[in-house]
Amino acid sequence: MKNKYLPKFKKILLFGLNKENLGQEEVKKLGNLCKQKIFLEKDSPKLFGELNDTDCLLVNQGMTVDKKMINNAPNLKFIGILATGYNRIDTVYAKSKGIVVCNIPGYATESVAEFVFGLILEHLRNLEKAKQISDFGDFSGNGFNASEIKNKEFGVVGLGRIGSRVAEIALAFGARVSYWSRNRKKNIEKKGINYKPIDTLIKKSDFLSLHLSITKETVEILNKKRINLIKKGTIVVNVAPMELINLSGLINRLKKGDMTFIFDHPDEMEKKDVEKLSRNRNCIAYPPIGFITNEASAFKKEIFVSNISNFLEGRPSNKVS
Repeated sequence: MKNKYLPKFKKILLFGLNKENLGQEEVKKLGNLCKQKIFLEKDSPKLFGELNDTDCLLVNQGMTVDKKMINNAPNLKFIGILATGYNRIDTVYAKSKGIVVCNIPGYATESVAEFVFGLILEHLRNLEKAKQISDFGDFSGNGFNASEIKNKEFGVVGLGRIGSRVAEIALAFGARVSYWSRNRKKNIEKKGINYKPIDTLIKKSDFLSLHLSITKETVEILNKKRINLIKKGTIVVNVAPMELINLSGLINRLKKGDMTFIFDHPDEMEKKDVEKLSRNRNCIAYPPIGFITNEASAFKKEIFVSNISNFLEGRPSNKVS
């Protein structure tokens, strides 16, 4: 560490994390930041007993940290999440208790943005079907049709790090790119990416890519009315939380069979809801692999550990509460 006299936590509790998640080097670094570290599986009955004397709680993606957990950790000073999204952590209550919560923004910007176009191209070009028939020795290419991204209307909802990069890549494909975001992005607009009101964007887009974090304002931002604004033939890609979308409205629209919906993170949904979506052939689900690249994984772990050491040095980084 930079400072060998860096203060230490008394106890770091790693909830839903293990040495495989983090890697040996990161686990070693964490050992230098505390007097004791405890690994606990996400379903462990020991959770509340271990929280009692924990002053640093580290959790994996998709884990919940609610009032009950916080109240059972009277010494808690820091919560770190090994992810960008933190909507399952009660950050408001944590702040009221003087607890700092830190996430990991920006570590997978390129990884996720590239993944969006992997999903689109796989669908447009029927790549899975092509691989399957090639395995049976059919190399004719008969029976295929496809369309291009170039000259299509490409809409991006949410122009943060990932949304901005998606818009740039779409522009490089030759699409006519527009966006809606809670705040106008003048620098992006100078590149030829046009701002549109959200309802207009949804109506006009041939491709619609969602990139918003969950807040009170964004929950079900794609409501029933807006889902019905989506024009026929549109491909909607959501690599953001599914809470952005009204599920019953989406299911009813999918039943019409006139649009395609592609998403990841079904692991964060109720099984029954995933099953309802999966009954529609025009709904395509992927496991949460968009952020999994060697480069993103290394950067993610680096930021995660840095957040902890920076807090101990009195200069917290990536605070969300």
